[in-house]
Parts: sequence; structure tokens; C-alpha cells
Amino acid sequence: MLLPKYSALPSQFQNDEVKKYYDILSKKKADLFFKRLFDLFFSIVLIIVLALPMIVIAVLVKKDSDGPVFFRQRRVTVGGKIFKIFKFRTMCVNDNSKNSQVTSGNDSRITKVGHVLRKYRLDELPQVFNVLSGDMTFVGTRPEVERYVEKYTPEMYATLLMPAGVTSLTSIQFRNEEEILNNADDVEKAYIEEVLPQKMSFNLNYIEKFNFFYDIYIMILTVVKVGT
Repeated sequence: MLLPKYSALPSQFQNDEVKKYYDILSKKKADLFFKRLFDLFFSIVLIIVLALPMIVIAVLVKKDSDGPVFFRQRRVTVGGKIFKIFKFRTMCVNDNSKNSQVTSGNDSRITKVGHVLRKYRLDELPQVFNVLSGDMTFVGTRPEVERYVEKYTPEMYATLLMPAGVTSLTSIQFRNEEEILNNADDVEKAYIEEVLPQKMSFNLNYIEKFNFFYDIYIMILTVVKVGT
């Protein structure tokens, strides 16, 4: 994985706060290279290994409720690039009862199969294709939708110096995020004003500590913590 040239980054990225993290990553080019090499190799292996389980999940999603098997949504990745993330659909389609793009644990839009997939993060499995394409990496900041990226502080843009991640220490820390938002009167406001700043703090700390073996540790920790 190559670090984008600082001068080629969008104008909102070119500030003193982001430059601090850019300089940190510029000294870790070997780790970034092996990170991308690992992403390529492991994503291919997982696509082969998970092919049958993903077919089974696809059938269950289709039988559980009307609508497509996959959920695709515009998200933001490295350098502010827009891509479409792949997930198994876990919510009812054509439900306009809520406009928020974050969900709480008691959200009525979540299907029966969707509850199980979300609990064990199985809805994230198709993201191996996003990793293979380079839009995502196995460990990194979870990709946000554009409307939340627009709420970023100047420092938060540093989290977009690397591709969006499938998992991270932030994901582990906030793995019960939906339950955290259960009691919020305004889920979207609570996410933007309370949850997002906390998550970004963890993500920025990851950049400071980043190295290839730290990524491996986070991946192992993710497997251990899933479902707990």
C-alpha cells in the first residue's frame, strides 16, 4: 500500500493536524507495503475458504425477507475516495421510517437473520472483496458514510490517510455500539456528538502505533472478541 503524496491530498487534509500523522506514516513505508501484500494474499485465501459459508448465508438472507442478498452503500476511504462497501443485507428494504444511517440494537428495521449476522459480524464477510480491490484493508478505520465524514474535525481527516478497515481496536471497543445507542432520544445526534469523537480518538491512536505486526495482533484479538 502506497501512502498518497501529501500535495495530492484534498485541501481539507492539508493542515497541521493531518501532517503530524502523515509524517508518522511516511516513516513506515515497509509496514505499509507488507500490509497491502498481506491484504492481497489473505483476501484471496478467505474468498476460497468462505465461499460455501457465504453461499449459505446468502440463501438465509434471501429466505428471511424480501430484497437483495447484498447491501451496498457509498462510503469514504483513503484520500477521501468514494467506494461502495459490500455487506450481507441485515435490514428490511423500503423502510423509510428512519433516515439515520446508524442503528440501535432495538431498531425495528433489522431482520431476524440480520440480528444473528450483526452479533457475530458475519454481515461483514463480503468485505473481503473490498479488501482485494484495495478500497479496504483488514485493519484500519471503519468506513463512514459521506454525511458523517463532513462532520470531521481537521484532525479526523488523518484517519483517511490509509484505506478503510474491516476491523480495528475501535471496532472491538465499540462492538456493542448499537446497544450503546439504544437509550438515545436522537440516535444520529448521539452518534455524531458522542460516539464518533470517541471512535476517532482510538483510530488516531492506531495510526501512531501502526506497524504490520500490530495489525496481526488486532486481527487475532478481533476473532477472540467476536460474539462476546
